[in-house]
Order: sequence, then C-alpha cells, then structure tokens
Amino acid sequence: MNAAASLWLGALPALVALGLLAWALATARRNAGLVDVFWSLFFLLAACVYAAAGPAPPARAALVLALVALWALRLSGHLAVRNWSAPEDRRYRAIRERHEPGFAWKSLYLVFGLQALLAWLISAPLAAALATTAPPGALDALGALVVLFGTAFEAVADAQLARFKADPAQAGRVLDRGLWALSRHPNYFGEFCVGWGFYLIALGAGGGWTIFAPALMTLLLLRVSGVALLEQDIAERRPAYRDYVRRTNAFFPGPRRRA
Repeated sequence: MNAAASLWLGALPALVALGLLAWALATARRNAGLVDVFWSLFFLLAACVYAAAGPAPPARAALVLALVALWALRLSGHLAVRNWSAPEDRRYRAIRERHEPGFAWKSLYLVFGLQALLAWLISAPLAAALATTAPPGALDALGALVVLFGTAFEAVADAQLARFKADPAQAGRVLDRGLWALSRHPNYFGEFCVGWGFYLIALGAGGGWTIFAPALMTLLLLRVSGVALLEQDIAERRPAYRDYVRRTNAFFPGPRRRA
C-alpha cells in the first residue's frame, strides 16, 4: 500500500464517527435531511486528518486546508440555515416511508453510514494531495483556481435561489434568471468544479489514481442523487418547469435555447 492510500484509509474511522454524530442529532430532530448539513464537513474532517498525519509541507497543507474549509464551511452554513428548522426534505421523507418501521435505526446505514462512506471515497484526492513532500506547483495553482471558481459559482447560485424563494411573489414560479438561466442546476455544476479542482491538485502530487473520486461524484450529481432525482417528477408538480427544461441546459452552463 502506497503512502497516499495508507493516509486515505486512516481517515475512515473519523468519518464514521462524524456520521454517528450526525445520525444522533438528526434522529433527535426526526429529520434525516440534516445529513446534508454534514456532507461537506466530512471532507473538512478528512482533510484535517490527512494534513495532521501526512508529510505535506506547510505551504501545500495550508493551500488544501484553506480551499476545503472555504468550500465546506460555506456550504454547510448555507444548508444549516436553510434546513435546520425546516421540515424533512421530500427526498428523505420518501426514503423514510419506504423503510418504516424502524427507519430511525435503518437510517444509520441507509443514510448516514452511506454518506460517510461516499465522502471517504470521494476524499481520496485530498489524501493524495497531502501525501507528498513536494511544494505546490502549476497543477496545484490551476486546481486551486478551479476550486475557487466552483465554490463561488455554487455560492452565487445558492444566494440567487434563496432570494427567489424568499419572495412571496415568486410562489409557484421557476427561477430562470442569473446563473439559473445558464443551467437548471448551477449549484451542482459548482460542486462538479470543486471536485475536479481537487483532483487537479492531487494530480500535481502524483495522485492520478484518484480519478475515480471526481468520476464517482459526477455520476452521483448527474444520475443518482442530483439532477436525475430532483427532476424525476418536478414537471408534474410545477408545469412551468417543462418550458424551463426546453430552454435551459440541465447541468453544464450554456446560452438559453429558443423554446
């Protein structure tokens, strides 16, 4: 086992422990959707473990930790404000209904354990980036720019959606302005950029083997828990969304099409 893989494996117990904490808090509030608040914090915890146990020089460790913290704390804070006192998200209500009775215990592995495992898998580039003694180079700089772009893109998209939802005049309408005119899921596109940006940093450290991590994240965003899940019945609940689909790219930003 190489140094990066060994470092990566060492973070799994810490992420499982955070998953247990998240499960306890969410179960007490009867809201499994609170796992979303912890999603990015899994990566911040993993990065801290890798930085503490790895041989990365201070400049490299500081770069990676700062980028992860900026993305993770912004996203977790946004979701905490939005979801902490809100009703359980419809996606998690559907999971709860399918797995009752006993969902409180089943969610420990169906939701929280699974999230911890997925986060650990996708954090592999962070382990590779912090398992080297090499100073940051050109690929690290490029990766950092991609991470910053993705973080900013996601933050702007989230802010635009939050303002839209807070306006009573927009009830029942579809947000099709700002970044949402370029992509139906600009927040997910930002996540995509963040994941591939960290892979570029890992690549600069010789971590090309971790390409499975951003590939898995892309699959989740497009086909599993992201775009595909959110859009499977949204046109039935909001008929105006059909026109939005005809005019707007699903994921990658692009100019609006004529209906």
